[in-house]
Amino acid sequence: MKKIPKKYTHIIFSFYTSAIMVFIVSSILTILNNGLSNFLSHLFQAYIVAWPIAFLSLLAIKPLVSKLVNLTVEN
Repeated sequence: MKKIPKKYTHIIFSFYTSAIMVFIVSSILTILNNGLSNFLSHLFQAYIVAWPIAFLSLLAIKPLVSKLVNLTVEN
């Protein structure tokens, strides 16, 4: 399997992180708001809306978060 070049690490990190986080949060909120009735249908609808927002948000805030981490963690 061919791997993606290292220079795209931040994009791949944001992709996986947003996909997993949105799945967890959407699942919890879907259950809280709708119960288990039509769970997968409601989850899919929430996920489709939330994932692109989360992905683009992570890409946008990455420089800020990196600076905050550098200010917080010892060298």
